[in-house]
Amino acid sequence: MKSIKIDKESIELAIEYDILPYMAKRYIELFSYKGAVSLLNAFRLGLKRGIRCNTLKISCYDLLNKIKNRIIVKQTPWVPYGFWVLESNVDIGATPEYLFGYYHPQGIASMIPPIILNPEPHDKVLDMCAAPGSKTTQLAQMMENKGVILALDVDRDRMRALRSNISRLGIHNVITFLLDARKIVNVGEKFDKVLVDAPCTGEGLIPLMPERRKSRTFYDIMVLMRLQYELLKAAILVTKKEGIIVYSTCSIAPEENEVIIDSILKEFKGKIEIVDISSYGEKGFTEIYGLRLSKELEFCLRLYPHIHRTEGFFICKIKKKI
Repeated sequence: MKSIKIDKESIELAIEYDILPYMAKRYIELFSYKGAVSLLNAFRLGLKRGIRCNTLKISCYDLLNKIKNRIIVKQTPWVPYGFWVLESNVDIGATPEYLFGYYHPQGIASMIPPIILNPEPHDKVLDMCAAPGSKTTQLAQMMENKGVILALDVDRDRMRALRSNISRLGIHNVITFLLDARKIVNVGEKFDKVLVDAPCTGEGLIPLMPERRKSRTFYDIMVLMRLQYELLKAAILVTKKEGIIVYSTCSIAPEENEVIIDSILKEFKGKIEIVDISSYGEKGFTEIYGLRLSKELEFCLRLYPHIHRTEGFFICKIKKKI
């Protein structure tokens, strides 16, 4: 991959939007100057928060009736039980309905990886980076509290949050375990479906967390790439034949997304294939910074704040053939 050469245009954009110059340069190369400006303006505007109706405890109809005088919402086009919060005169994380577990605050794009994984009630599911549990509890909701989900994480404090959310939302089919998910290959279990919502730089969360404009460097990307690759490799190894793996990040950096998938395709050539989910949003990149990647990567999904009004997200659905 060619090195990043910061030019005057990138520096001017970085100053205007208070981001690091390497980010401005990469956005221009990926989206054109006009596209980069559109993305950065969306960062400034922020995003509407989202909530997920917990259908294990209440119907969406009944929930909306309960909150209608305090919280105004709009249904998302991707998730039938997901809603944008348009207006609220209360803290959505402190209402009686929240405390009763009738809904869970969750980013809209964050709800899509479980939808893509599409677990069935009889499945054995692995959630490799589960805490604090938004996607884990959504998976349990989709499985109607049946089957089993093994939820792993390495952070003890975040694991407490995961267990708290599991309890509040009335989840009964999740087993939590404090473990580096890369070590799951030593356990000897195989899974029908695996979610790898990998640790990342979180560039896609800048509209919600402005501090991320300068909290990560290009070096952080390079460090995380190894972890992301190793997590995905472990996921493929513990997935049953014909099983499904969903890899996702809240980063828009290709190094954390398409580059990881391209490398995995080479290592597991003929053993895995990418399932086309691009109709949900924008296609994945097949060429970045002059580097040609597998054509299969156009089957991946990208979501952007300036196009979809969600967090920036990357999602790839992989089928294990052998």
